[in-house]
Amino acid sequence: MSLLSGIRGPADLRALEAAELPLLAEEIRDFLIAAVTRTGGHLGPNLGVVELTIALHRVFDSPHDRILWDTGHQAYVHKLLTGRQDFSRLRARDGLSGYPSRAESEHDLIENSHASTALGYADGLAKADQLLGRTDRRNVAVIGDGALTGGMAWEALNNIAEARDRPLVIVVNDNERSYARTVGGLAHHLATLRTTQGYERFLALGKEALQRTPLVGQPIFDALHGAKKGFKDAFAPQGLFEDLGLKYLGPIDGHDIGAVEQALRQARNFGGPVIVHCLTVKGRGYRPAELDEADRFHAVNPIDPYTCLPVASSAGISWTSVFGAELVALAAERPELVAITAAMLRPVGLARFAQTYPERIFDVGIAEQHAVASAAGLATGGLHPVVAVYATFLNRAFDQVLMDVALHRLGVTFVLDRAGVTGNDGASHNGAWDMSVLQVVPGLRLAAPRDAEQLRAQLREAVAVDDAPTVLRFPKGDLHPAVPALERIGGVDVLQRTGPEPEILLVAVGAMAPACLDAAALLVTEGFTATVADPRWVKPVDPVLLELAAAHRLVVTVEDNGRSGGVGSAIAQALRDAGVDTPLRDLGILQEFLAHAGRGELLEEIGLSGTGVAAQTAAFAKQLLRTPPDPPMRGANQPHAG
Repeated sequence: MSLLSGIRGPADLRALEAAELPLLAEEIRDFLIAAVTRTGGHLGPNLGVVELTIALHRVFDSPHDRILWDTGHQAYVHKLLTGRQDFSRLRARDGLSGYPSRAESEHDLIENSHASTALGYADGLAKADQLLGRTDRRNVAVIGDGALTGGMAWEALNNIAEARDRPLVIVVNDNERSYARTVGGLAHHLATLRTTQGYERFLALGKEALQRTPLVGQPIFDALHGAKKGFKDAFAPQGLFEDLGLKYLGPIDGHDIGAVEQALRQARNFGGPVIVHCLTVKGRGYRPAELDEADRFHAVNPIDPYTCLPVASSAGISWTSVFGAELVALAAERPELVAITAAMLRPVGLARFAQTYPERIFDVGIAEQHAVASAAGLATGGLHPVVAVYATFLNRAFDQVLMDVALHRLGVTFVLDRAGVTGNDGASHNGAWDMSVLQVVPGLRLAAPRDAEQLRAQLREAVAVDDAPTVLRFPKGDLHPAVPALERIGGVDVLQRTGPEPEILLVAVGAMAPACLDAAALLVTEGFTATVADPRWVKPVDPVLLELAAAHRLVVTVEDNGRSGGVGSAIAQALRDAGVDTPLRDLGILQEFLAHAGRGELLEEIGLSGTGVAAQTAAFAKQLLRTPPDPPMRGANQPHAG
């Protein structure tokens, strides 16, 4: 029996002999390579934390001691060591989440998958323990894979250092990367620490030589030893942490289980906050990942583990790739265009832009707030920034969008990838809030393209606006076939009419166009006629849409966004303001956190497929349009029966 199969929890791990641990690490890596290449998921980050995770669970007693993972995508090994070894449906419905999950295990205290948050949690937990007199447990925050580039992490460190008698262990998993190579001043600082491991050897050799020197040797060594802080500031500037009041241990080889265990025990027994700095290699033990300079197999789709070729090749073209190519073309025409992203250069389609215009691309690390504030500065300076992030992550920079960009009427374009239901990455990665959150921003203009042609056209329209923020949002995955318009009225595209006098106006927002076209065809079988219209720009509401609504008997809006405060709500308000009494019903994402599953599965489940839209619209229409009229009220001039 393998060592891994015998581990049902951390207690089994602690029962192993130290000599058995390298074999366990090898088994874990073999398991991860086989399992994750089959299902897809975050491979590189987890290969890099195998020994570190083993050491954590041997030194600390989870779940009594709380181990918090930041970012959560590096917790696969943690799952394996806490009794979750069925990876057959990783990130699929009814399978393991790709992030920590309270529903799965008591060992997962927080479900964080937005980076740079765990130190804040840990600070609060440590304060709670202190106030409640709990002294028998430790709180451990593992931060890495780029998360230490986020400003929230440094806000937390500033507060953690405030109480030097409040125990807290911070493990820095330093692999020099987030998705790609980590950027910024902190990255350079950690790189300096990586290159100064000779300091301690220098001091030890000096001590040996000087102590052999009669009379003067020991006083000279004592003077040098007293200057240790100065030497470390010069040769190994961990003073950055120590000046905050944080005890610093490291740098430590994060693949040496014994060394990591020793450091963690020291940290556990120290009476205050401690930083344990571990050096790891992303993709460790899988040669193709180690050689992949782009992102060390950060996240992979299902691939053959030997050839690394996709198991199923996609014949489609992704939304992301169309955006990336069009931005490069636009940049050739518009020298004022620059691009910004937050540690997601490749995932949001900016790799080609970076290769073509390296001086016009800014990757700020996992720091969305700074990305937007910096974009405001770039726009004020005469450029037009395009900020490309996942839709879910723009939530973190809402204040900057509102107060730094919109308030100053700056021409900044935001491109939101993975908008709407994303599926496999779970609740935190669904982009279900952007069109609701952004509705309240004065002057902002928001576009939702329905296909590649409209994506290109609307991106061009967006970057031409220089006196207000513009937003372009699109979903994850491959594009569907182009959806041509019958005609354009104002800024609204009419996609379909199923009768000479349509009763129902289906407002198809962006990628919901194919579902609405399918629904319109199905409604014919129920005896209803419909017009399908794509507003293209959903904020502000186009007056033409109000005219179309007034010419129909029922309006149904369909959006890949939360219903509360979304496009449907905005159109309903605009109808009320214009005195248009046509009833409106809105279809969208439920205001709840959706479990991980495929995008198609979730859209079907929440009624945003063609059949789902048709069924709900038919129910509305039967209720509102085919209800028999009320019987006439009996009046004074009407005859009485009997």
